[in-house]
Amino acid sequence: MLSKCRAPSISTVRFKRQLSSSPTLPQKTTQLRAHRLDVEPSSSLPSSTLRNSELHPELNRFYSHALKTSAQMGLFHEGQLLHLHLIKLGLYNVIYLQTQMLNVYDKHKHFSDAEKLFDEMRIRNLVTWNTMICKSNLFLGISYFKKMLVNNVGFDHITLNSLLSASAEQSDVVFGRELHCLIVKFGFLFDSFVSSALVRLYGKCSLVEEARWVFDQVFYRDLVLWNVMVSCYASKSLTQKTFEVFDLMKKEGVKGDAYTFCSLLNSCGSWGFYEQGMQVHDLIIKLCFDIDVHVASALVDMYVKSGSLCDARKAFDGMAAKNVVAWNTMIVGYGQHGNLVKAMELLREMRLQNFCPDELTMASILHSCGVLSSSDEMGQVHAYVVKSGFESFLSVANALINAYSKCGSIDAALQCFVSVAKPDLVTWTSIIGAYSFHGLSKESVIVFEKMLATGVSPDQIAFLGILSACSHGGLVNEGLHYFNIMINDYLIVPYSEHYTCLIDLLGRAGLLDEAFDFLISHPVACTPDTLGAFIGACSIHGNITLAKWATEKLVFLEPNKPVNYALISNVYASKERWLDAANVRKMMTDHCDCKVPGCSWMEMPVM
Repeated sequence: MLSKCRAPSISTVRFKRQLSSSPTLPQKTTQLRAHRLDVEPSSSLPSSTLRNSELHPELNRFYSHALKTSAQMGLFHEGQLLHLHLIKLGLYNVIYLQTQMLNVYDKHKHFSDAEKLFDEMRIRNLVTWNTMICKSNLFLGISYFKKMLVNNVGFDHITLNSLLSASAEQSDVVFGRELHCLIVKFGFLFDSFVSSALVRLYGKCSLVEEARWVFDQVFYRDLVLWNVMVSCYASKSLTQKTFEVFDLMKKEGVKGDAYTFCSLLNSCGSWGFYEQGMQVHDLIIKLCFDIDVHVASALVDMYVKSGSLCDARKAFDGMAAKNVVAWNTMIVGYGQHGNLVKAMELLREMRLQNFCPDELTMASILHSCGVLSSSDEMGQVHAYVVKSGFESFLSVANALINAYSKCGSIDAALQCFVSVAKPDLVTWTSIIGAYSFHGLSKESVIVFEKMLATGVSPDQIAFLGILSACSHGGLVNEGLHYFNIMINDYLIVPYSEHYTCLIDLLGRAGLLDEAFDFLISHPVACTPDTLGAFIGACSIHGNITLAKWATEKLVFLEPNKPVNYALISNVYASKERWLDAANVRKMMTDHCDCKVPGCSWMEMPVM
């Protein structure tokens, strides 16, 4: 019996056991279960389905609810068993039960089975088509949409919203514009639901003006549409436009929600608009949104990005309930500002309050250890990383390599690199930079060649690391080779840092004329850092003429920077031209503020 009723193309359905419990059904339903289905499903199943659907609405409601539950609760195996029972009871072709079954397969990522079920459906309505489009990628979604149009099924706002969301994920503005034309033609532009998706698409594709045009066309704007427009400006760091929309929102009597204020705070934090952030904070307190954990976390993040750690800590301590994001934001803030002691204290407090730090927390702490070259804390954090299993995260492994390198332990950095099973580009770049930092230029070249042999394509940062290594090691031929393949083979446009490494490479080797010719033929390379490297090379090799030429350009670019005057002053002093050196120092005093003295520190063992 089962072999005759089974849908042959749904390979995932298995008939090994019955449901663990049976629903309490009317007597007619019990008789229906005992009824033998002798007919072929292809010939008589639709009439059977129709009879069962009409006679037992309780049965249909039960299976509809059960399928919804299996989709929502992640009970895929139970959903398969329900699918079996639908086939047994002749309810296989009830359209809304089939739609629920499609949802089960889609929710559990069994898209091929969903497609097979969809292809076998004899009747499809708009809800069925929308279910497939909602869960498909953009390519399949477009394919289903075209079939809908061919079959005269029609479409609604859910169809359009799903396609626009898929276009936004792929940043496919071409298809998005085609949908926009269709939306205007069929009058969906005034639908807030569709317009919100269209604004989000244009915002994701950085077409802010188009997004605003769509926004302005809608007469009745709901809160979602306002939030999408505010978020669109905030994500592009257009803070003034963000607050203009927010002010317009208030004038129209629309009250913002937590999402609105999170977007405003994010916009203030991106550009460090501390005063505007304070005003938003006042409004948040006035409207009692400060008790929302997401808004409070955004407040902490805004103050951290604005450089006000005291205010950030006050907002953090005032949170009624803290989440991992808030803890991470505060710890990262201390780490970025070099306050390792506070970061470590907060990490310990976080663990005492039964919050588990994640990979972002550990990577930030490790970065702080590296910046401050704190080897003691470095060892403690590494031990916790190993104990908690964070070594498997590439971000943490890369942070370990960088931190050990800056703490002066190249061997430990190499051990961390070797322990990574599948190093990515950042991992390779980290170890190349570690060798370069320790003056091991030849080792950097060897590792770089190994990276190329594994098929990993270098980026600007990787080339910067290898060029720096060649510069410090005097590997002129290798440095020129890597600079050329960066431009010609990998089609990477050099940054000012790349030019600085190249000039430093030539200058250290005494090739001042070649470096000078390069600067003359590449005006874009005449940046302050590049000119500073060239002046340093001229000082080493005693070429005052070229040093004076570079100094004039450097002072013109940065007239108020003391180090520029100090460079040429040192060149004159090296040739015992004390009067010229004194004149340059006087110019520095006249044009610049007080020079900040250098400082150094060392870590003392605790007695």
